[in-house]
Amino acid sequence: MEELIPVASKLQDVLGALGQNTNLDLPQIVVIGGQSSGKSSVLESVVGRSFLPRGTGIVTRRPLVLQLFNTAVGPDDKGDGNDDDEDEDRGGGNDEDVVGEYDEKKADNGSSGQHGVTQRRQQRHRRKGGSSSSAPQTPTDAEGQEWGEFLHQPGKRYYDFNQIRDEISRDTNRLAGLNSKGVSPTPIHLKIYSPNVLSLTMVDLPGLTKVAVRDQPEDIEEQIYSMNCQYGSNPNAILLAVTSANTDLASSDALKLARELDPRGERTIGVLTKLDLMDPGTDASEILHNRIVPLRRGYIAVVNRGQRDIDADLSIRVGLGNEERFFRTHPAYSR
Repeated sequence: MEELIPVASKLQDVLGALGQNTNLDLPQIVVIGGQSSGKSSVLESVVGRSFLPRGTGIVTRRPLVLQLFNTAVGPDDKGDGNDDDEDEDRGGGNDEDVVGEYDEKKADNGSSGQHGVTQRRQQRHRRKGGSSSSAPQTPTDAEGQEWGEFLHQPGKRYYDFNQIRDEISRDTNRLAGLNSKGVSPTPIHLKIYSPNVLSLTMVDLPGLTKVAVRDQPEDIEEQIYSMNCQYGSNPNAILLAVTSANTDLASSDALKLARELDPRGERTIGVLTKLDLMDPGTDASEILHNRIVPLRRGYIAVVNRGQRDIDADLSIRVGLGNEERFFRTHPAYSR
């Protein structure tokens, strides 16, 4: 299965670059839910970094296809190692060996042999950290380094995750409008490379809504519903149905849509957010025990950073620590 992940990711790139509809259903995790349900916070907790736009009302206005790559053991490293081993086996561990090999075969190979030597020398130079005039230079991948890349900006790396947030907002405004609250079905493709993530693909979608507000088209509900159905109907997609715990679960937009897209409940996982905002004396233990709205895959409870924490630039790491402390000390969840 691990070997299929880079193949699926490459297909995502190709299909995204084409910008065409396809019937190819790739494995991915699709996050659905109402506006302000905490979908973006759930994604950021998975990544471990704060990088998504924030605000009131509708903030996610285009689908975000997020591909995560674990860089602890990169596939490129394996390829480089094999190339070096092959060079050593042939006695070509340095430039002098290659030149010697060329001199011995010069008469037989002619100019084509010289071209092959030059190519091998340039490839070895690039592997050792050098560069040639025809190859773009990229920063060295230091151990533990994290960065992001957008499909619409090939070759450009973002090491500052605040700049990733700004670019998501900028490209969203480019297609969905700057001063409006409209949406666009054209996805943003973002790759994040980190040693702290699992290699998988997640999709963040605009939050479900019922009423068009100022500067929104009258059919905003249908547009967002259609986008959620387009990604959620993929039979190979896992649905994360995000619902605020301080609302009535029976009226959850996420669970209602998940039941439409996954009638047998084989692909749906319920996610309860904002447990810390429930009224005093109440808890979600009955929901988590699958007794209110049963799901075959059950529910997961999370406590994300609040708006005050985000404004104070509280890190995801500290937020996860606060979440653990909340569950360990809560009388209903610590049992």
